[in-house]
Amino acid sequence: MNAAVDWALAALAVWRVTHLLAAEDGPGGIVVRLRRRAGHGWLGEALDCFHCLSLWVAAPAAACLAVGWRQGLLGWLGLSAAAILLERAAPAWGGGPAAFGPPFDPASLSALAPPAEPDPNPRGDLE
Repeated sequence: MNAAVDWALAALAVWRVTHLLAAEDGPGGIVVRLRRRAGHGWLGEALDCFHCLSLWVAAPAAACLAVGWRQGLLGWLGLSAAAILLERAAPAWGGGPAAFGPPFDPASLSALAPPAEPDPNPRGDLE
């Protein structure tokens, strides 16, 4: 595989593991039991915060893929950012609610579109 595919797959894997740990019960409820045991300490807070947890999950993935410290640092932050973007987009794909913030609204992207051409025949009387 080439490096771009490796990084893209790593981004998906970081999102999947982060989402599992932060928002799902896991098989047999194992993840929810882990979150309960973590309590309110630093680990419990990390498991409750998708943004924070994505940094922890992205670190080993970036370390495995990076060639050099610069790529490792940028890859670490990039994989975390990709997981956060995927989490925000998940409700638009028919998934459950995002673990944080308001649901993604695809209509909000219309503000980025160029303005429509004015209708040359607004009354509809010209043929």
